Amino acid sequence: MMKTAIAVEPEVAPLERFSGLARDEVAPSIASPSRFADYLELTKPRVAVMALFTVAVGYVLAAGASTQIAVLLHTLFGAGLVAAGGSALNQWLERRIDARMYRTMKRPLPAGRLSSTEAVAFGIGLSIVGLLYFFIAVPYPAGIAAAATLVSYVLIYTPLKTVTVWNTVVGAVPGALPPVIGWCAARGWDGLSGALGLFLIIFLWQLPHFLAIAWMYRDDYARGGLRMLPMADPSGSRTAWVMVVTCAALIPIGLMCVGLHVAGPFAAIGCAIFGLLFLREAVRFDRTRSDRQARRVLRASLLYLPGALGLLLIDGFLFR
Repeated sequence: MMKTAIAVEPEVAPLERFSGLARDEVAPSIASPSRFADYLELTKPRVAVMALFTVAVGYVLAAGASTQIAVLLHTLFGAGLVAAGGSALNQWLERRIDARMYRTMKRPLPAGRLSSTEAVAFGIGLSIVGLLYFFIAVPYPAGIAAAATLVSYVLIYTPLKTVTVWNTVVGAVPGALPPVIGWCAARGWDGLSGALGLFLIIFLWQLPHFLAIAWMYRDDYARGGLRMLPMADPSGSRTAWVMVVTCAALIPIGLMCVGLHVAGPFAAIGCAIFGLLFLREAVRFDRTRSDRQARRVLRASLLYLPGALGLLLIDGFLFR
């Protein structure tokens, strides 16, 4: 997917190398409402919706008064196809580890409701159609940004989940590229410094967000063979340190966006307030390091991102 971090559900799921896994190699099939529902689940729709929101934010902030609804819709359609394709390929790559994890074993592939061939064909097909649509319907820089997101998510971040505890940092790159896609659809390569501000907001946001999830599910991730920071940090001290540092780094981002002409003082102040609220929960996690407090960090992250991006949009329309 465009990973983004942006995920509402815990999507720091495990992955594995390319290899065939036929339906008869997994657990007995678990009934599902329909094959349509299974294919839809392969696309990780809740994650895709948040990613598409950030694509739209990037486009609208870049285009400003020149916003063209038709171009925005073309961009969202292409991005949705690429995101869906990437998510399907992601689940194909992680199917065996998913089968060992309680929270993912009922997904269509580990549960045996879809075969590897079906998932691969679905993922590759959506990805190719989405990228072709980008290059036909919107300025080509957006297609390049979408291709970079897809490749870095599926082929770089995915294998690293079983290699290094810092895979989350690598994964934050494709997770932060969706607003860049939107920006490029509106302005091409022009003014990419503005897109940098949006990229940094989402890049930094993902680290405490996903570390909170990884802390809560650390036993399940260990069962699946993932290498996440909380599993290599039983005391939680390093996990808490990364959370606090990245939350603190979000506070001045609004001011940087002013300098990059992405935001004005209204958004800068609002982003700082949301950042302080996020930081407060991270500091509390440093003191208690409990699952309950990790969930509070997660909730604060889900308040921060739509709040900060919403303020940027309001600022762009009303105060500039």
